[in-house]
Order: sequence, then C-alpha cells, then structure tokens
Amino acid sequence: MAKNVTLADIAAKVGVSNVAVYKALTGKPGVSARLREEIIRLAEEMGYTAPERGQNARKTGNIGVIVPEQYYGYASSFYGQLYEKVIKSLYQNDYFGILELLNAEDEKEILMPRVMREEKVDGLIFLGQMREEYINFIISQTQFPVFFLDTYVPLATFDTVISDGYYGTYAMTRYLISQGHRKIGFVGSVDATGSIADRFWGYRKALRESHIKYEDTWEIPDRDGCGNLFETILEDGNGMDAFVCNCDLAAHTLIQNLEGRGIRVPEDISVAGVDDFLPAGMDNTRITSYKVDMTGMADLCVKSLLKKMQGRKYVEGVQIVTGEIVYKKTVSGRK
Repeated sequence: MAKNVTLADIAAKVGVSNVAVYKALTGKPGVSARLREEIIRLAEEMGYTAPERGQNARKTGNIGVIVPEQYYGYASSFYGQLYEKVIKSLYQNDYFGILELLNAEDEKEILMPRVMREEKVDGLIFLGQMREEYINFIISQTQFPVFFLDTYVPLATFDTVISDGYYGTYAMTRYLISQGHRKIGFVGSVDATGSIADRFWGYRKALRESHIKYEDTWEIPDRDGCGNLFETILEDGNGMDAFVCNCDLAAHTLIQNLEGRGIRVPEDISVAGVDDFLPAGMDNTRITSYKVDMTGMADLCVKSLLKKMQGRKYVEGVQIVTGEIVYKKTVSGRK
C-alpha cells in the first residue's frame, strides 16, 4: 500500500517548516506568493490529499491529547489524573488517545504538535491553560476538529469544557460566611491563569452579596511568574478569620505555613480549597473543598469532540461542568 503523503513529507522536500506548508495549502497568510505556488505544485506532484472531515472522514481511530509539559508533571498530578479520565472515555467510545507533551519553546514559537503535522489522528484535545496566541493558532487551523479541556480565555471563541470555578469559589465563600467568618482572604495569583481569575471573582461576588467590604490586602499570591507554587504563602494569619484558596495544593501549603507558626486550623483560622485534589502522598481527607467533576468534564469533552468530527450537532463554545462542596476538617464555625 502506498504511503500517504503528509505535510512533513512536503516540508522536507521544499526545505521549509511544516507550518509554512500548512499555511500555503490552506490559503493562510505568512508565506510569500512564490513559495505558496511552489508548495502547491509540489503537493500535487507528490499526490498529497487533504484529509476529509465529517461523515466520510478517513479514520485512524486515534485522538491526540496535547498537554503542556509544565502542567502534566507526573501521573498523580491533577492533569495526569484528568488525562487518564480522557483516555478512559476515549476507549469507551472506541478510540485510542495519543499523548503529546507541549514544551514551552514550541508553545512560544507557535509550532504545530507533531501528531497534527504527521496526520496520525482524527481529532485533538488540548488539556490545560496555554498562551492565547497559541490557542488562536490552533483554532484557526481547519485540518483537524479540536476541543479544549480545562482551558479558558475570556476574549477567545473556541470549543472548551471547563469546571465551574467561578460558582465553586462563590459557593465556598458563601459557606465560610455562613459559618460566621467575615475577614476572608483569597489565596491565588489572580493574573496567572483565567481559571484563577474566575475563582477570584466568584469569591468577590460572595463578599459583595453579603455586604462584606473587600480589602486589597486580602488577595494573597501563591505562585511566581513561571507558575511555581511558593513554599511560604504567609508568615502569619494576616489578621484573617478564614482563607479560600484557588486550589487544594495552595490550601495545603498555607495550612503548613500557619500550623508551623502555632496557628491552629480550623480552631484559629479556617482554610478551604477548590478541586478536591492533592498529589499522591498528601492527606486528601482533611481539606474542605469544592470538588471538580473530572470524570464529567472528560466525558463531555470526548463526546462533544466526536460529534464535531462526525458533523453532528454539539454545543459550541464554552461548556461548564459543576461540582459540589465536600465538607471535611479545615473549616469550623466562628464563635
């Protein structure tokens, strides 16, 4: 059987990047008219055929799952767990997942993932937060159906499934208020990701509805510009009654900081998180948290992508999966 000609084959023949070939064949800007003509001529000579989409699409039986390497870390990480649920859902729908880690340099240079260049998949799922320029590049290509998971950029329009971080943190803050807390801090670097920003504004909404005046000092950063979590978030309780943290790992670190200085949780200060997830080896039975429905998110993303691939009707744009508060041991009523 003759080998299918790929973008990579054409790029190697011409001596340009795969992205340049892709732009030339799809009529997108970024290549000269002369180079575009040369690439189109050579593609025709080599017998290149663009993959068809919709009901009659050529199927490989594979879906590419692209995860920024900074988030994947290891199998027991949040995104490692979410990836495993995506793979399980794909398998239940008669597909296999091909994992590709997106390194920071390729993301910065806006390079197409290898599984896209080599056309080894029928569709793609991008998992986690990425640079807005990279997201815009991916959604501008028409070669493969694409869905995003746990990815959100306020001004971009694309198909994505996210957790309800806004409502989750709103609900958690309302719960702290119901327990008599009034000085409630938010732990999270708000400008780090769209997800943290959503959670911050859910927290602010809860304060405003309860007529609690917010103070700028109540916003506590938890990570550096590269996304690395601080080992020390606070030196003391900062005069607060409670803290709602953007994730359980930040809550875990904060609790260690406070208890290391003799401040009791929850007797002196209550601490709550979001996600209901901690890496393996950490005590996941202690922190009161808003549980993210990872299984529901993965299933919705996979089924929506498959409908998109088959040309069937699906919900376009942002789809939100709600979770629930899990009541554990780090929140108590204020006397």
